[in-house]
Amino acid sequence: MLRAERIVCGYGSADEILKGADLAVAEGEMVAIIGPNGAGKSTLLKAVAGLLPLKSGAVLLDGVPAHALPARERVRRGIALVPQEANVFPTMTVRENLEIGGFIEPQAVAARADALFARFPMLAEKRRQAARTLSGGQRQVLAMAMALMLQPRILLLDEPSAGLSPKAAETLFDVIRTLHREGRSIAMVEQNAHEALTIADRGVVLVDGRTARHGPAAELAADPQVRRLFLGG
Repeated sequence: MLRAERIVCGYGSADEILKGADLAVAEGEMVAIIGPNGAGKSTLLKAVAGLLPLKSGAVLLDGVPAHALPARERVRRGIALVPQEANVFPTMTVRENLEIGGFIEPQAVAARADALFARFPMLAEKRRQAARTLSGGQRQVLAMAMALMLQPRILLLDEPSAGLSPKAAETLFDVIRTLHREGRSIAMVEQNAHEALTIADRGVVLVDGRTARHGPAAELAADPQVRRLFLGG
């Protein structure tokens, strides 16, 4: 469904973080993107979402080029990014955050927000509270709910468990597992490589801005070199 091919980009004219990275996500598939710090994992998601211009390469959705489209149009076509940081509006209420998440289809906002409150009771209980009052795990669930307001075809999750306690991280992974079981396509950058490969269908290993390895997640998790470098032995 989604393909990123030979992506080269960075944060400045002389800066190349990605040096030919590839990513493919099939319909209903979860792909975990792992690798060392600075490998370009988050940069790859931003490039797919349209937040960074490409120096070269292509982003295809259902085989149709999308890399020339602005980020807003990619959202319309079903690509939703949940950033690692600054992913909610802290002074706005939980409901207002959801309403902003559904900005592209304002006529559907009320029904979709109510459906998400039914899905996530923890958010429903705090719907009138400012997002800054939520715990770290609750903020991450709110950020994902904002993306789900768009009813996206694919979710791009950037380090969803970063900074969370082990208990909050496990709760969040349960949410991600459920979305995957429901058929949602997901590409996830995750610092907890072991957990990411446990719940994903396939894995991609980025090293120095390039796709160094890819394959079934279970095979990568069992590979001695991958275990030594990324899974703690």
